Amino acid sequence: MITLVTGGTKCGKSGYAEKILECFEGQKYYIATMNPVGDDAEEIIARHVEMRCGKNYVTVERLRDIGDTEIPDGSGVLLECVGNLCANEMFVGAEILDPANKIVEGIKRLSEKTSELVIVTNEVGSDGNDYSPDTMAYIKQMGIINRRIAELADNVVECVYGIPIARKGSIIC
Repeated sequence: MITLVTGGTKCGKSGYAEKILECFEGQKYYIATMNPVGDDAEEIIARHVEMRCGKNYVTVERLRDIGDTEIPDGSGVLLECVGNLCANEMFVGAEILDPANKIVEGIKRLSEKTSELVIVTNEVGSDGNDYSPDTMAYIKQMGIINRRIAELADNVVECVYGIPIARKGSIIC
């Protein structure tokens, strides 16, 4: 089962994603994709670590190459988050890459190993603003990635002000 959880900033995506895996009886893995650079990143990471405290997750830090993640078959996995993964794959050195195919294929490979895969992503690009060319390229890649993951997913849930709304499939928990 694949569930994609999306929404804006600080809308309850992470909490809802963790709630989905509360009832999972097997081993649970949390794949962390945030590059721990800067005070904001460290605060976000600390908040997410605290949220998972006592919930029996094994944390795997994976900034790139998500499809190569070593996860035992049948595990429950929370992948947090596609936005960070896209940036990590896209902005490598001075070169800007097109990571959509790599990320989606990696998620497909990861889903073949899991019983329950919950993927957190971000809603980007709906504000209608113009940004720098690099940021616009990132927004375009995120749109492609999110659309393709939504096609793969059994459930797509948007969190709005902490309220999960089913966009495909059903609300879990």
